[in-house]
Amino acid sequence: MKITSKQHLLRWIMIVISFLTISLILWNTYQFLQKFKEEERVKMENFSQAQIELGKIIDINGNISDFPLKIIQSNSSTPMIIEDSEGNFQSKNIELSSVDNQEQLKTLTEKFKDQNKPIPVIYNGKILSTMYYGDSDLLNKLKYYPFALLLIFLLFSAVVWLFYKSTQAASQNKLWTGMAKETAHQIGTPLSSLIGWTELLKTETVNPDYISEIEKDIKRLEIITDRFSKIGSKPLLKTSNIISETIESFNYLKARNSKLISFEMKAPEKEILVKLNVELYSWAIENLVKNGIDAMKGEGHISVSLETTESMVLIKVKDSGKGIPKNRFKKVFETGFTSKKRGWGLGLSLSKRIIEEYHNGKIKVLHSEVDNGTTMQISLKIL
Repeated sequence: MKITSKQHLLRWIMIVISFLTISLILWNTYQFLQKFKEEERVKMENFSQAQIELGKIIDINGNISDFPLKIIQSNSSTPMIIEDSEGNFQSKNIELSSVDNQEQLKTLTEKFKDQNKPIPVIYNGKILSTMYYGDSDLLNKLKYYPFALLLIFLLFSAVVWLFYKSTQAASQNKLWTGMAKETAHQIGTPLSSLIGWTELLKTETVNPDYISEIEKDIKRLEIITDRFSKIGSKPLLKTSNIISETIESFNYLKARNSKLISFEMKAPEKEILVKLNVELYSWAIENLVKNGIDAMKGEGHISVSLETTESMVLIKVKDSGKGIPKNRFKKVFETGFTSKKRGWGLGLSLSKRIIEEYHNGKIKVLHSEVDNGTTMQISLKIL
């Protein structure tokens, strides 16, 4: 038990360390992006200052210069637009698809305003031009880096969680397998004694009908013992007539339940052959019928019917019980789920495992209405 607790603690330590590591990476990435954005801002402010200095040179020489365009050409990464005092636009690092470039550049300035605050170029108290700039391709790519890290973190967390759940499930399966095999072993001793006592009763003046019923129950105990012994190992499937096997299980339950419950069986007359492990299949049917009886609180109607499609046989177990809400259709097959005050919630979970894992079939809640009964369906492939 101590080893299990240490393993559990180690898993949580690994999860916490992983969470802290990813959080630190995300934080550092965010800080890097902010610093990179600030550096781009400084670079653009330097461009605006360079324009002022070039403007001074032009004034001294008395020459007309296209200095805004020259300054823009010195930048090869950041998309830029300069608007002069007359409302004309010049750009750099921007692909223009419109014939009306000026109108398109004007529209882009609004977009750039949302990304970065415009920088006015002021000389002698007069605004010569206004510089608009957007985020560079590198910065845009880096923006998605935290999301990529977050996705990696979520995937990593999912892997850790699945590993934890699978380990937990494996431990539970190992425990249940051990308990089942031990139960089979424990039942074996009194069962052998009962067989001996039955043989002794046959020599006495006891009603043969009583002995016959006792032998039926002994046979049932032998079947139950065999079922438990098969848990955890791959069962042997044999070609069987599913109709006769279903009827046998149905009749056994019918004879041992209250007269307040009416039983109905519907099945084709011809054989339907499938690959079955008879003991486990009858266990699944019994679980479904007993579950329906519990839902009716010992009074109502149970029907079992068999139908065929081109390749499948459909076994339907219908009760007139309290029903199942639609949001619990899948949950009822989970281990431990039960709506009863007593019980471990193993019946439907065990039936699902028998049908889907051992027989490669399907089991589901076909239909259910609250206070109006439930229909469970098993689907198996016909040979």
